[in-house]
Amino acid sequence: MSESKRVMTEKPLNAETPTPRLRSWITANDVFFDRNQGQIPDQKMPLDQWELRIDGEVKKPLSLTFEQLGDFPKAIVANTLECSGNGRSLLAKKSSGNPWTIGGVGNAIWGGVGLGTLLAETGLTERAAHVSFEGMDTPLGKANIKFVRSIPIDKAMASTLLAFEMNGESLPLKHGYPLRALALGWTGANCVKWLRRITVMDKPYEGFFMDKVYRVFQKGQDPASGEIVTGIKLKSIITQPLPGEQRQAGRVVVLGAAYGGEEHVEKVEVSPDNGVTWHAAEFLGPDEPFAWRHWQFVWQATRTGSHTLLSRATDSRGRRQPESAEWNLLGYGNNGIKEHGITIDIL
Repeated sequence: MSESKRVMTEKPLNAETPTPRLRSWITANDVFFDRNQGQIPDQKMPLDQWELRIDGEVKKPLSLTFEQLGDFPKAIVANTLECSGNGRSLLAKKSSGNPWTIGGVGNAIWGGVGLGTLLAETGLTERAAHVSFEGMDTPLGKANIKFVRSIPIDKAMASTLLAFEMNGESLPLKHGYPLRALALGWTGANCVKWLRRITVMDKPYEGFFMDKVYRVFQKGQDPASGEIVTGIKLKSIITQPLPGEQRQAGRVVVLGAAYGGEEHVEKVEVSPDNGVTWHAAEFLGPDEPFAWRHWQFVWQATRTGSHTLLSRATDSRGRRQPESAEWNLLGYGNNGIKEHGITIDIL
């Protein structure tokens, strides 16, 4: 299997990480998935020309240069980021959007400043309830709609990072240079790139990317009535073997990753026989809040023929990944056990 990203669209750029590269706890910057609604800036803006504006329901609006950001305490956080539509093509019933398999996810070490620290500096008014983010990317299409999203103030204050580093390097241009928002444990739609303006509001931002998409709804329903896509859902994926592989009978090492956004993954189980029996997997590597947990299961494969492998995750509150995903028109949040199964042949 190719270890180059699979490009689904060029403009805007949408490309998923090849499965073998998901076997590392840290996803390298060069293969980290790309998800865009607008045109990526052609070049990096000189830092002496960039400024972050924070306004709205604040007592003291701020305009910060990149150098001034460095005057605030730094935070370093491991965070798994997933596209809201990751796994869309695995749904039994077709839905609208890019045909992601499992590669619309990645884990990185992010460095930056806590948004709550900056908001505390501004002094919030009593009306402050939501925070919107606006980037510098250029809209595509005749409608010329800017990608603006908002999150509740509690999330903004408690666990949102303004990131300027990714895996020990300056944030790459494709991933939001010089600054992006990271609502930790939430899907990528809530993590605006190329950040230039933050507005504190008394209600959620109203616009296409808040009211027409990134909501869970069915055909015939008003999109604005659907639930807003926020936290990453509990999920386990298998990264080794690959679907359709042929393996010799005997020891087969099954690898994967499990994640649950803001929730801690407590247990992963693997079934080598399409759910008839389940066996505990062993966790590998670090265990950090907001980051995935890698796991392995050593399977002694004695029966030749076709085998369907499944994995399932359970969080610290005892909630288990569902057997099947809840279908919706735009294919968000596919975390079904069955949908993420793979079939291999034992020779």
